Amino acid sequence: MESKYTDNARVFKAFCDENRLMILEMLQNGEKCACVLLEKMNIVQSTLSHHMKILVDSGIVSARKDGKWTYYSISGEGVAFAKELLIKLTAVIENCDCLKCECADNPQSN
Repeated sequence: MESKYTDNARVFKAFCDENRLMILEMLQNGEKCACVLLEKMNIVQSTLSHHMKILVDSGIVSARKDGKWTYYSISGEGVAFAKELLIKLTAVIENCDCLKCECADNPQSN
């Protein structure tokens, strides 16, 4: 079983490449076929597949097969998870000395 840190890192990895950011921008106005993304990005299919795998594995993007093509869209559930994750990871915990308490195991501080 992979750790929560591995799962969480996938989310941030999705945002750490300019090509993936361009893909997300294209998906903002609705579902797109991989063929459309290929044409607009001016990249080869294997490169698009690499980026889409990262985006789908992160949960930020959903994939739907229809015949020989795959259609991609932004996942509302994945976006909500990413937002909440960022909030949790950047929350300041007042008066906490993590070496002395169990705040890492406290659901309210994770």
